[in-house]
Amino acid sequence: MTSRALRLLTLLAILALVAAGAARAEDCSGTITADEAMKAETARYAAQTSNDFAAMDKLFGNDLTYNHSSAASDDKAKYIEAMRSGRTKYRKMTPNGDVQTRTYGCIAIITGTAVYEVTSGGQDRTVPLRFTAIWAKRSSGPEFVSWQSTGIPPRQ
Repeated sequence: MTSRALRLLTLLAILALVAAGAARAEDCSGTITADEAMKAETARYAAQTSNDFAAMDKLFGNDLTYNHSSAASDDKAKYIEAMRSGRTKYRKMTPNGDVQTRTYGCIAIITGTAVYEVTSGGQDRTVPLRFTAIWAKRSSGPEFVSWQSTGIPPRQ
């Protein structure tokens, strides 16, 4: 196993432990299924591309940590405010065919690659990325609690 792969596995394990601890603190409830998590992730894409802030408020956990591919990090309020203010506009969020979901009790971890079309600071960008999304099942339903993405550089 390469050093890079080992670092990625370590990061994913740490993210899972952090999310599990956060979910436990927020009262994880029941067992989440892979289908339930993917439906919630698809609903998140729809909410973000249509600026449905009420849906985002419901889908995003109060303990959300969103780590952008730029290395910037937002909490729930800051992330939603960037979209509400128009600083950030997600035009299209397209997951690729390699998306996988693993579940661990009340936690679901979705990994894969995607292409996001986003306007940030008035500039249109197309961002290919590799991501990890973590969902926790809570009494109100699945909540988006963590995101980590890394930009995929162009092939040379």
